[in-house]
Amino acid sequence: MGQKVHPKIFRMGITQQWQSKWFAKKQYAQFLEQDLQIRRIIKDKFKDAGVASVDIERSGTTVTIMIHTSRPGVVIGRGGAGVEELRTTVAKKFFDKKQNVRITIEEVAQPLLNAQIVCQNMIEQIEKRIPFRRVLKTAVDQARRAGAKGVKSMVAGRLGGAEIARTEELKRGSIPLQTFRADIDFKRERATLSYGVVGIKVWIYRGKIFADKKATHNTLTPASESGKDNKLKTD
Repeated sequence: MGQKVHPKIFRMGITQQWQSKWFAKKQYAQFLEQDLQIRRIIKDKFKDAGVASVDIERSGTTVTIMIHTSRPGVVIGRGGAGVEELRTTVAKKFFDKKQNVRITIEEVAQPLLNAQIVCQNMIEQIEKRIPFRRVLKTAVDQARRAGAKGVKSMVAGRLGGAEIARTEELKRGSIPLQTFRADIDFKRERATLSYGVVGIKVWIYRGKIFADKKATHNTLTPASESGKDNKLKTD
């Protein structure tokens, strides 16, 4: 039986940060369920907006929701109508009138180096019945051209409508899963087809992060591995 650890959880507090930033004792379960539902609403509402992640911060009576997306214009809408509609929906469903809900939008600079966005692109192509091997090769090649030092993509299920499920993967470059300072973005999603579900996993290695630059979930420009940083290496 394989013993696997999520690449982000493995580095949490070292090179990765939490997407929910708040503290609670008695209301922990309630806040956690709210965060999950808010993210689900945003994901369903903005399927075509390239939403990479959603950060939620709670401070006193203020709740701040930060949406990281590759297409901020789609989320904002004409004259800010999209953001205002989302804010009204979330505030009415989850919070009382005493709490102030703020929504901010941040653009993802390099979408092809974000595992979530790459997964979404693969889902769209697979659901359009594009051959899965072409989808794998396209995703890996685009990420490599965008500057990724290593990429691995995997699909599993009844590929091509076959009777027996199987797994196919494609890897380019290195994926140092046991290195704490390695900036590895990982995501898993699934595509729904008429003959079943196809699971998708993507690993993107974006370089090493040193003491002078801390990474977050959407960091796309890790520290340089040039000679001036060699003195920080401990391998």
